[in-house]
Amino acid sequence: MLASLRSAALFGLEAIPVDVEVDVSFGLPALVLVGLPDASVRESRDRVRSAIRNSGFDFPLKRVTVNLAPADVRKAGTAFDLPIALGVLAATGVVGTRTISDTLIIGELSLDGSMLPTRGALPVAALARQRGFSRLVLPSANAAEAAVVDRLTLLPADTLADAVAVLNDPGRARAVPIRPCAPAPAETADLSDVHGQHLARRALEVAAAGGHNLLMVGPPGAGKTMLARRLPGLLPPLTFDEALEVTTVHSVAGLLERHVGLLRDRPFRAPHHTISETALVGGGTVPRPGEISLAHHGVLFLDEVPEFSRRALEVLRQPLEMGTVVVARAARTATFPARFALVAAMNPCPCGFAGDPRRRCVCTPAQVQRYAGRLSGPMRDRLDLIVPLSAVPASALHAAEPGEGSAAVRARVLAARARQRARGARLNAQLQGRGLACDASILPAARARLAASAERLHLSARGYFRVLRVGRTIADLAGDDEVGVEHIAEALQYRGETGA
Repeated sequence: MLASLRSAALFGLEAIPVDVEVDVSFGLPALVLVGLPDASVRESRDRVRSAIRNSGFDFPLKRVTVNLAPADVRKAGTAFDLPIALGVLAATGVVGTRTISDTLIIGELSLDGSMLPTRGALPVAALARQRGFSRLVLPSANAAEAAVVDRLTLLPADTLADAVAVLNDPGRARAVPIRPCAPAPAETADLSDVHGQHLARRALEVAAAGGHNLLMVGPPGAGKTMLARRLPGLLPPLTFDEALEVTTVHSVAGLLERHVGLLRDRPFRAPHHTISETALVGGGTVPRPGEISLAHHGVLFLDEVPEFSRRALEVLRQPLEMGTVVVARAARTATFPARFALVAAMNPCPCGFAGDPRRRCVCTPAQVQRYAGRLSGPMRDRLDLIVPLSAVPASALHAAEPGEGSAAVRARVLAARARQRARGARLNAQLQGRGLACDASILPAARARLAASAERLHLSARGYFRVLRVGRTIADLAGDDEVGVEHIAEALQYRGETGA
């Protein structure tokens, strides 16, 4: 007997429909998988056989052939366990075929027949609604993220036996606890915890307001990591569309918690400097998102950035400009979103104490130059704000009055972003070409100051326009419609020059 079910495979952030065809015929007992399955799918033969028997059903002592169509698309992952098992049971008459024609099925099985959460339930649910399926059978642990997609009936199950029951009688499907949004974490990282470092605090505010990239250079213990971890608290909450994109990336990566729907908070990713370039930007035989995509609409923090491999840093150049990562494979191309705020931190020299009046630097000039050269010129040119930090004296650590808190700074950031939305849909850091020329509204005196400073500092065209974008953000924070000399002067300060 032949049974046909519907499932899905993941490629990048995209779910691809897959037909699971199961034929049970006379012959030597065997379970044969065809349709370009990879090793993880081929291993499902043993899981499916054990899960069916341990769930109280009989596995047919016949030849079972499973075809995953289309056969020219490589199938990877463990989400085909459940559709294969249900296909075998449908082909032997245990599951009625009436309810499976308009049902999409995904899920991983344990040997005892229990269901395990699977990656990518959210894009699979979106595919089910797009293709006109009325129901989706999936593990209960994935029901919350799939519930984000409306006009789709979910049939969550904890075991293979539960899945059989809800397919034979959809009315028996039980409700599962669903939190439409992830709980908001307690506010613990506040900017008021940072003492001193007024220039760095201001640069952090500018970076949050305009979506700019930031490099902090200072000795160990100056507060670089502390400042970076407070940047998400200055950013506005995610919109629904942004939350949907962030949740989709984390769903495909398998990083969502059980029974959690949309993510509410902007991500903060801080990979170790030993990370490979593939883990950083994404890729693999079956492309998966990397750290920069997991930081989409959030913050990517690279601490001790010169310690990262040169190749890993250089592959960041294109995503920083385009906001996407394109992974090309022979069969198809996957595109991952990567619109993030980059915050990098480094020491001024290998020992870390160059320019520190309290401790003596032991590095030679050649060592300092070689250390700084680990961050290439083209990569440094893509950083909007470069801020020096100095060690904070002990007397400032016990100041009577704390610095300005995150709430007050966030209010100014929200006001500046509202001004940007009023002019268009993009943040200042993303303005290009005609959009930058129209939105900058720079006064003639400010343009002359910028041109003169660009000649003196030998700024590239990219550096010139980055100063202009930062100046536009500073003007937005001040509530000014036009970019003036004072705004350009402050923006030039973050390039290592006051512009005076």
